[in-house]
Amino acid sequence: MKPMLPQSGQPLDHYVSTAPFDPYATEAAASSSAYTEASQLRLMWWRFKRHRLALISGILLAFAYLSIIIVEFLAPYNLHTRNIDSIYSPPQSVHLFHEGDFVGPFVYKQHMQLDMTTLKRVYSDTNIVQPLRFFCKGDDYHFWGLFGADRHLVCPAEGGDFFLLGTDRLGRDVLSRILYGARISLTIGLLGITTSFILGIVIGGLAGYRGGVFDLIVQRIIEVLQSIPSIPLWLALAAIMPLTWSPLLIYLGITFILGLLDWTGLARAVRSKLFSLREEDYVLAAQLMGASKTRIIGRHLVPGFMSHLIASATLAIPGMILGETTLSFLGLGLRAPITSWGVLLTEARTVNVIALYPWLLFPVIPVIVVILAFNFLGDGLRDAADPYK
Repeated sequence: MKPMLPQSGQPLDHYVSTAPFDPYATEAAASSSAYTEASQLRLMWWRFKRHRLALISGILLAFAYLSIIIVEFLAPYNLHTRNIDSIYSPPQSVHLFHEGDFVGPFVYKQHMQLDMTTLKRVYSDTNIVQPLRFFCKGDDYHFWGLFGADRHLVCPAEGGDFFLLGTDRLGRDVLSRILYGARISLTIGLLGITTSFILGIVIGGLAGYRGGVFDLIVQRIIEVLQSIPSIPLWLALAAIMPLTWSPLLIYLGITFILGLLDWTGLARAVRSKLFSLREEDYVLAAQLMGASKTRIIGRHLVPGFMSHLIASATLAIPGMILGETTLSFLGLGLRAPITSWGVLLTEARTVNVIALYPWLLFPVIPVIVVILAFNFLGDGLRDAADPYK
């Protein structure tokens, strides 16, 4: 049936909606347009923000890595300051009120007595108030070895003590040593993962893209390295470092060892991904256009499994931190005067110390927190790297 045509001179029917205007529908359309036109990095950021636990972990790790830049300012004491009158002093509590009056942040002065039965130092709080000072002058230090300074975020009262996490067998503040140890323990993971990623991506990428004899040799090397137990291999490689080496060379040696042993898993994962991606049409198009193998791998293939690389990186860094902690705890890693969380834990290797002075185990807390934060951050980044899923 043919539609009826309007008579000459009659108005045409219109199709303008008479419904009330809905501003939220326009915002939804604009939001959809912004989503489709957004860049890859912006899409990753939008998706990452929805992962609250990963976002909190990222902020926590950012503060941790920023704090190692100004650790001399944050630590109440110098790294090597000894308080011979406060050996094995327990943690002090911070108070705000004294006998019902507001005083501000302060600690009570401690009195030490020697128990002649157990020969244990017993500390008890007195009624003497020691107000804390902020942005104050304290122990001298050399900021990154560049210039001298004496400013600290918080200091004890004049002539007083402030040991928030207690002291060790030499009377050194545990909190200050944990802050200084973060500079080594946190950076050794980044340096180690850089070495591991360079070896894993390059060797695994070439094996997966070229195949043939090169791939066969690489796979046999990976199988040999993965068949050796990791801890005995770490111990053997760490033990061959000469005792005459400087602390800096030992630090770089431990970093290289951790990165050298961790590339095999990543190389195998990169190889398997490239085997499946190298047959895609866009790889063939790049080859026909004359792109080099390096450009094809770095520009077209590696971004195709970036989410896997991000997850591998965030999981490998905690593994390297644990590796350094293990070697140092066993006495075959970093050694004094270098201070790391693993070196600090060597103070608590005996049951007697743990039973009498449990606060010497406090360095294990930042190790656990950092490892959990990296795991949560890795989950969020892995999901954010594929924003279209």
